[in-house]
Amino acid sequence: MLKPIGQILFCDYMLYWLKSMRHSVDEDTFGGYQCGIESSIYPYFADKGYTLADLEQNPQLIKDYYDYKMDTRKVKANTVIHRHANIRKALQELYVDGIINNNPADRVKKPIKEDFVVNIYNSEELDQMFKVFKGDPLELIVILAGYYGLCRSEIIGLKWENIDFVRKTISIKHVVTETSIDGKLKLVKKNKPKTKASTRSLPLVPQLEELLVKALHEQQNNAKLFGDSYNKDYTEYINVDPSGNLIKSNFVTQHFRLICDKNELKHIRFHNLRHSCATLLYDAGIDLKAIQEWLGHSNISTTMNIYAHLNYKSKVVSAKAIVGILPNSKEKEPLSSAN
Repeated sequence: MLKPIGQILFCDYMLYWLKSMRHSVDEDTFGGYQCGIESSIYPYFADKGYTLADLEQNPQLIKDYYDYKMDTRKVKANTVIHRHANIRKALQELYVDGIINNNPADRVKKPIKEDFVVNIYNSEELDQMFKVFKGDPLELIVILAGYYGLCRSEIIGLKWENIDFVRKTISIKHVVTETSIDGKLKLVKKNKPKTKASTRSLPLVPQLEELLVKALHEQQNNAKLFGDSYNKDYTEYINVDPSGNLIKSNFVTQHFRLICDKNELKHIRFHNLRHSCATLLYDAGIDLKAIQEWLGHSNISTTMNIYAHLNYKSKVVSAKAIVGILPNSKEKEPLSSAN
């Protein structure tokens, strides 16, 4: 960067930084950066005309952006936190290179992260959902999400080579996501999930094995039936449609909502089937460390932060134990559920 920072518009620098990141991060990560910068950060700061020097001298200009997005545009705090991460990461490079004397993003308060509210299915609701989806194109997919707690990218990325019918195991080693890059939707296929812990092997239960064998036979029959019209690009993947096309993530989300609404099931996000799985495991007496390994979280704190609500039952037991040794313990006992 040859110009003085007083002559460089912050919005232009963000585009410059974005371009430099294209080959430095995964494509889906870059797609997220591009969406946030081009659709939100750049338009706002281009309209203001602030330079890098302006931001260094007055970090409040960054805070004004956060406030505008939340107060005027009604953007959620967690989304603005992502924008803050983009801005801070870009400015940090200038600070490390000695171009600016400090990172102005570190001198403003980012929004407070919103509490994570989990809306899940209990065991009865899951059982009802499995019945509703029996014979549906999403039958196998909802079982992988609700029973195994796999996330959508892991389900779509599941390959036949990941299923060991002899040792009765299912391995999670590949993910498929969709992202928008340069205005075009792109399929991103990766041989590793986000963390090493995400790569895991789970036992193959008989119910799932039966569905997988059925799916394999259907794919083989469809390939013969469609002949040259069958899409052979995704024969290694498990979740494909009758024509051989890989199931799209948007279809999973939209069809799940459609079938649930049609059958008057409680509305939850598809991803919350993963949280429902964790709840069932915890209610069955499985400890958080084992749940962490089952779900593929990188560390136990992630499991504890997301599923902190699971500890309530144990807290009630503890409270009753305390009440039992206090005077007049029979007069008042703690409630069995949260208000």
